[in-house]
Amino acid sequence: MNGSNHMTLSFASRSENEAFARIAVAAFVSQLDPTMEELNDLKTVVSEAVTNAIIHGYNSDPAGVVTIEAAIEGDTVSIAVKDSGGGIEDLDLARQPLYTSKPELERSGMGFTIMENFMDHFEVVSEQGTGTQIVMTKRIESKKALFN
Repeated sequence: MNGSNHMTLSFASRSENEAFARIAVAAFVSQLDPTMEELNDLKTVVSEAVTNAIIHGYNSDPAGVVTIEAAIEGDTVSIAVKDSGGGIEDLDLARQPLYTSKPELERSGMGFTIMENFMDHFEVVSEQGTGTQIVMTKRIESKKALFN
């Protein structure tokens, strides 16, 4: 595929919108003809990032807005998930496997670990009172390329 393509999607920080975000990104990325494993990985990381924005960024306040920007450049997809919520107080601590700031919600604390392991590149930028942005990239091995 030559050139680039991009999309932007913004929605209310409501938990029922997580599935919508996951499906929208999967539909956008489908033009690269990803394997089922790649598609499931992408849907999982979008789900984790959006859920973090809703639960941690906005404390489940539906008045917040979550924005996803996705871009395709060649065979690589980039995904940014942003919120304007409270930000992460201690990013190093938040990135530790099994850490959760909301144990009362029975959160597993594996969101960042999953995102980091499923993607080729993973970055978190957060500022208290301003919000958080997660940027991830993954090279897609087209199924067509695998059979040629």
